[in-house]
Amino acid sequence: MARKAAPIPINDEQRAELRMMARSHSIEKRYAQRAQVVLLSAEGLSMEVVAKRSGFSWSVVNKWRNRFRQKGIDGLRDAARPGKPTSIPATTKARIVQLACERPAGGYTSWSQERIAKATGVSKSTVQGVLQRADLKPHRTEYWCGKSPDPEFESKMLAIVGLYMNPPANAIVLSVDEKTQIQALDRTQLVLALRTGTPKRMTATYKRNGTVALMAALAVHTGEVTATPVKANNTATFLAFLKKLDRTFRNKHLHIIVDNLATHRSQEVKEWLRRKRKITLHYTPTYSSWLNQVETFFNILSKDVIKGGVWTSKQQLVDQLMDYIRTYNRERAKPFEWTYTGKPLSV
Repeated sequence: MARKAAPIPINDEQRAELRMMARSHSIEKRYAQRAQVVLLSAEGLSMEVVAKRSGFSWSVVNKWRNRFRQKGIDGLRDAARPGKPTSIPATTKARIVQLACERPAGGYTSWSQERIAKATGVSKSTVQGVLQRADLKPHRTEYWCGKSPDPEFESKMLAIVGLYMNPPANAIVLSVDEKTQIQALDRTQLVLALRTGTPKRMTATYKRNGTVALMAALAVHTGEVTATPVKANNTATFLAFLKKLDRTFRNKHLHIIVDNLATHRSQEVKEWLRRKRKITLHYTPTYSSWLNQVETFFNILSKDVIKGGVWTSKQQLVDQLMDYIRTYNRERAKPFEWTYTGKPLSV
């Protein structure tokens, strides 16, 4: 009987980095095997199964499981060996760090450890060690929300957050935006279905069947989505969508949150709104569309529908999008909750 082992908890960021290591052809094989050990262990597989699939012995599997528990991904690296350490001049270390923090010449966007090693005349492993001790990772990029240059940022932000937290009586708060350039991609050969030990597989070659645009409104305090496919993202389609919302939510004051796209501020839209006392548009500050909650729904839609999808026509993609939205409204729609508990970022 296979011996069960306690599963190893890993977070999404660790899982993504481990998968990259396990599939990489540029790192040494032993590191890829160690990453595979952790990934398989996280699935709750027995020690024997993990050993068989990774190519390690039972004791080696146990070693790397324990090292990961203690130190995370850093624990999968080789421990320092006894003996006199290799002497690297301080100037060389400084040069390695300097290069890693600079934009390289020759059309490159960032430095690789191999090119830093070549430029400084040391081995790749030496570069890796210096960067590790300096906590520098030139191969990784993270994104952050830059500060908006909008002089009215605070007042606009407070108005939108106020609608979220304390909406007016007998009013509906709608977050509205367009998701454009959704590609209806078909594959040149059949998709191979998911099997035990093998993920779903698709050919790298594909056929473009056009693009689809979707206009959507998220009712902030119920979570329900009103959406319609559009052929073009212009003033006419935006105005038509506003009229649809006006018909859908009759006898309610609509507070509609939109970004600063030119079509949202066109003269035709302003003229129509002058005759609609019960519709108020609120514009997010410049570069702050993240304040609009419908972006969160679009992220869910991308993961559930668009990523890995295969469609033979634009209409097939449209049908699936609208079917998903009906399912979402019926089974999952609810208000989004603020869950971040960390300290505010300072810029």
